[in-house]
Amino acid sequence: MPKLRQLSGKEVISFFEQKGFIVCRQKGSHVNMSRIVSERKQVLTILNHKEINRGTLHEIFKQASHFVLESELREYFYTE
Repeated sequence: MPKLRQLSGKEVISFFEQKGFIVCRQKGSHVNMSRIVSERKQVLTILNHKEINRGTLHEIFKQASHFVLESELREYFYTE
């Protein structure tokens, strides 16, 4: 059964930058990223920590699955 990888905030942010998101703002360790697709703004909030705990990473995965194909997310967030 696949498990969530251990990822840093920096790694997650760079992954979403490859998907077209840009960093809008940062307040403390919370980074807001957004992109506009079909005249709709899509916003994600990422924690910028050295290691994001697995529960938080799962919530980021669920939030991002509204905007990015789940198959693409699974490749990056989960082990095989």
